[in-house]
Amino acid sequence: MAYGNSYDLSYKCFWKMTGMGKEKEMKLFISADIEGVTDVTGWSETNYGEKGYEEACRQMTLETAAACEAALEEGYEVVVRDGHGDARNVIASSLPQGVKLIRGWMATPASMMSGLDDTFDGVMYIGYHAPAGCNQSPLAHTVSGSKFMEIRINDQTVSEFSMNSMWADYRKVPSLLITGDEEICRQAQTEYPGIEICPVKGGIGSGTYNLHPQDAISKIKTMAKKALCEKAQLRNLPDHFRLELVFRKHADARSASWYPGAELVDAHTVAFESEDYFKMSVAFMFMSGL
Repeated sequence: MAYGNSYDLSYKCFWKMTGMGKEKEMKLFISADIEGVTDVTGWSETNYGEKGYEEACRQMTLETAAACEAALEEGYEVVVRDGHGDARNVIASSLPQGVKLIRGWMATPASMMSGLDDTFDGVMYIGYHAPAGCNQSPLAHTVSGSKFMEIRINDQTVSEFSMNSMWADYRKVPSLLITGDEEICRQAQTEYPGIEICPVKGGIGSGTYNLHPQDAISKIKTMAKKALCEKAQLRNLPDHFRLELVFRKHADARSASWYPGAELVDAHTVAFESEDYFKMSVAFMFMSGL
């Protein structure tokens, strides 16, 4: 993947620190998930009404709020997109006053990035997690653990961060910070040089080792401020996309293969190719059946 189009946020921090000049209103988009939040270890904690869910939502909210506080203090308008499950997990009243919250799904291919457009100056990803096919998190999955064994783009296994940061690239908005488990932070650094990372947990088998919740909150705020005041580089998207969906159920693969332009590669794998990232995203939306 090629990188380019240098995008420098540091000048904004300079003008605010010196008080010189009048700058345009800055906007930050935050996409929040729950599986990468500290202490969240089992699937019950991610599901409405099950053991540990309420506490997981509280910590998801507080970790998101930490990034919001950093951005507000730096003069940003902040929009949070709840990106987990039914997209109604973040506790609105526990976010800083002035933050806008997007809840529920908008039935668009943007999914966890719906609401983002080119008026934003940056994106942060809170509570993200390792992808399907990875063994460093008990909650590793991509989009739907019950649906997919793996998702690949251009022969590379991708995570939700991979797909969502590409959507941000498509909208010409740089990705500034990711928080979550150690593996997704490692992968994000490899895919997106210059992004700041803030791991708050790690995984071994069915277990996790975690930062204290308050330590995670403090660390996220510190790293969010750092990300906002340092250089961020906008990537160039590839010239061509080959999307491969590896379904758990062969019947789902067969159903997806009827999408115009799709190819049934084997009993569980369907491929779609395009030179347009938006068209690929639309294909994923319909082929996934989600």
